[in-house]
Amino acid sequence: MYKNNSPTKILLAVVSLIITFFVWQQGLKDSLNRPSVSFDISQKEIEISELAIPAVPKDLKHFIINSSRDDMKNTLSKVPIDQLTDRSKLIRIILQNQDSKLNSSYKVEFNEKFYEDITESLYKSNSDKSYNPPIELINQLKNDKYIFNLLYENFNLNKEEIITPKLAKLMLLKLIILRTIPLISILLGSILVIKAIWVTFNSKFINWAEYKPLNLNLLDMVLLISGGFVVLGEVFTPLISITLINLFSENIPDEVTQSLKIFFGYFFMAIPPLFIIYRQIKFTDKEFILNKDYFQFNYKPLKKSIIQGLRGWIMIIPFVLLTSLIMNLLVENDVGSNPLLEIVLNNNNYFAFILLFITTTFAAPLFEEIIFRGVLLPIMSRDFGRIIGIIASSFIFALAHLSFNEFPPLFVLGIGLGTTRLISGRLFSSIIMHSLWNGLTFLNLFLLRT
Repeated sequence: MYKNNSPTKILLAVVSLIITFFVWQQGLKDSLNRPSVSFDISQKEIEISELAIPAVPKDLKHFIINSSRDDMKNTLSKVPIDQLTDRSKLIRIILQNQDSKLNSSYKVEFNEKFYEDITESLYKSNSDKSYNPPIELINQLKNDKYIFNLLYENFNLNKEEIITPKLAKLMLLKLIILRTIPLISILLGSILVIKAIWVTFNSKFINWAEYKPLNLNLLDMVLLISGGFVVLGEVFTPLISITLINLFSENIPDEVTQSLKIFFGYFFMAIPPLFIIYRQIKFTDKEFILNKDYFQFNYKPLKKSIIQGLRGWIMIIPFVLLTSLIMNLLVENDVGSNPLLEIVLNNNNYFAFILLFITTTFAAPLFEEIIFRGVLLPIMSRDFGRIIGIIASSFIFALAHLSFNEFPPLFVLGIGLGTTRLISGRLFSSIIMHSLWNGLTFLNLFLLRT
């Protein structure tokens, strides 16, 4: 095995490790102060349920609609109003007004003025029942079907113009998809897991595929993860990408600017670690051959690679969801969600949506799988065995996402990705699996929009 532990290289590795410790420690600490996206998700589910009610057969309402406007009131009342978004503040105020409980709380601060104007109209209508609000003011929220519906109801306008049969059927379809996909996935995943355990028990061995680690050592991995991924990728390059986007985004909508920062930020972040891998390979092999499969993609036959990735994705779903459920039960304050989830959930610009979709479903899985399952996992497996390699690479993978509450589910996902990589012998299969996981998450957030 190649070894080149020069004093300079060791010093760079030690400095990188120290910086990584402080960056990751601060990142995990900051995640405890970030709100959880689960609050927004539960709120959106209530909104979809209410908009879907006209399309639900009366006999099935009890089974399909399990949340109500009272649930919305309770959900929003549990959070201090100054910690809510402008949108959630307005919903809470509208519901207070419907209960004739609107008081001085209407004077909350908003980031956008038209929310203040609407709140002022709500206060006036509460004091004067004959008050008619300016329609052009309400129409500023016509694309937000849930709030638009609440306002029309509050001001005694024609609700049928809002919740049309077409809209109600669309929301019902969303509701059905959101509830059936996880159930079907859990059922299929559990069946495949039981079958795999039975086959392994009978054969008394796991049929691991051959893997080919790069001719690098653990010190190289420290430089790659700490130096390339963290110090250069997470600390240095974001300063460049964010600065460049700010220079050219003066007249661009905020949602697009935010998505561009994530899109280009991810590509800038990928450059340093990928360049380090390139230099490491070139130094050890004396050359870098572009069409050589250094990471063991092994995507041919394509159909087999996709099936293996799909199988791995279905099998890991029950474990990740169970881990998430346990975390929600154990941790009283659900915090630390990835900020990207909230951005996707509340984004209303389709161009921005496409950028986020490409980043999360294609760019992120490709880059992360090359680093964690293409380079790190095979080398850790070579030096410590497959099981330790899978566990160690999964731990680093989960830690790198800097989210305290999401660490256990991501660790379990990493174990699934690593196992798929080593059993299939194909990095491409774990890329497919990772893309499917991110894609399903993205689809759920997209469907939750009202």
